[in-house]
Amino acid sequence: MPKPIVALVGRPNVGKSTLFNRLAGERLAIVDDTPGTTRDRIFAEAEWNGIPFDIVDTGGIDPTYGGKSPLSVGSADFIEQIREQALVAVHEAEAVLFLTDGAEGVTPADREVAEILRRYQKTVDDPSTAPSLAPSLRSGHGSGLRLRAGKRWPPIFLVVNKCESANRRDQAIQFYELGLGDPYPISSLHGMGTGDLLDDLVAAFPIPAEEEADESVKIAIVGKPNAGKSSLLNKLVGAERAIVSPIPGTTRDAIDTQIEFNGLPITLIDTAGIRRRGKIEPGVEKYSVLRSFKAIERADVVLLLIDATTGITAQDAHIAGFIIEAWKSTVVLVNKWDAIQKDTYTMDEYTRLVRRELNFMDYFPLLFISAKTGQRVDQVLPMALRVQEERLARILTSRLNQVLREAQDAHPAPSHAGRQLKIYYGAQVRTDPPTFMIYVNEPKLMHFSYLRFLENRIRDQYEFLGTPIKIVTKGHKEEQ
Repeated sequence: MPKPIVALVGRPNVGKSTLFNRLAGERLAIVDDTPGTTRDRIFAEAEWNGIPFDIVDTGGIDPTYGGKSPLSVGSADFIEQIREQALVAVHEAEAVLFLTDGAEGVTPADREVAEILRRYQKTVDDPSTAPSLAPSLRSGHGSGLRLRAGKRWPPIFLVVNKCESANRRDQAIQFYELGLGDPYPISSLHGMGTGDLLDDLVAAFPIPAEEEADESVKIAIVGKPNAGKSSLLNKLVGAERAIVSPIPGTTRDAIDTQIEFNGLPITLIDTAGIRRRGKIEPGVEKYSVLRSFKAIERADVVLLLIDATTGITAQDAHIAGFIIEAWKSTVVLVNKWDAIQKDTYTMDEYTRLVRRELNFMDYFPLLFISAKTGQRVDQVLPMALRVQEERLARILTSRLNQVLREAQDAHPAPSHAGRQLKIYYGAQVRTDPPTFMIYVNEPKLMHFSYLRFLENRIRDQYEFLGTPIKIVTKGHKEEQ
């Protein structure tokens, strides 16, 4: 079941990345005193009171920008993209944390951001308030956003950050003027006040509806806008199921299509950028990966489309990173192969390029296709189903331990501070994805490089094609 998404929004340099890192439990966002440092939306999983949710760190919104923004040199060109990016996150979120700065007090930029957010703050009980949304946003003009059918308006929590002292916490009362309810004075740096905020946050999540059992294999089609996702979907389905357009971002929502392949039920999930046809503005295509992220979470296998005419881009690597973080199996498809001038060595050269740029997930199978002409499209679903089988595979415990012994004989673990890592035994404890528990004398002696060595030795015996594998170490005393 998809986890609730919480978006962190606010003007630049109010501490969104610091709060993001605290909730995520690790430093995933760049933290810098220079406004506008965070330009990409970053995702991570958090948990409070046993309730998991995803957090989205957005770039700062500065609606007062008119060439005089305090953004660092070179950042001003990004301000509109950052604003659009945050609005997309708000549109998709189940809750919004609007951060302000208690040290600076209420600023004109805060008032403008609050006005933007009030346009989105609608209650479930009073849908008649929807017309107060700005006409440009209701119709999709300007931001290109429209509330999805069945999607409730997210609650907005007004967070006053940098309230380390009692005086600043008292001064937080001034933020009532923003008209967004009770302010929550916190210190994201020190964690003060975040507990009360998180208690109310998770309590506001919508109650998940019971889902019908779905035994189909779920295959998500993801990639940057205009990579050919909808064309591939139509070719796989054999019908014009999705609108196909040369304009990036024609498809707005994730589209589920149920098909049957060799008697096996399959759900194809098509995703694309959130744009209105004929109205393409810079920035949103680059940052509209939120729905792809949500589709990846729902999928068993992900088809990552690469546009052969543009090569591997930063956004391709960005999406691949989401796939890795979600522990999903992957098939990489180089699309539009018909548009490439080729010789005998072109495919080999392109293969080396793709594998070099995506070397952090080097286990993936690679197909060169053309969704337009149908070239090799007939190989896509068989490959995806093969990868799904690998995801559910198991290794016998006896065979796994033989592999571990042979690995240690061939390359003993390096010692650390005079102590030697000892591996006692291992077992595969689950599938989907394949997960191995290895019992050792001291888990902290297991260096990342040796863990990767063990993974490679396991893959030598069982490929787990297209599938990430988890290796978890656990301390265990050697039996006497």
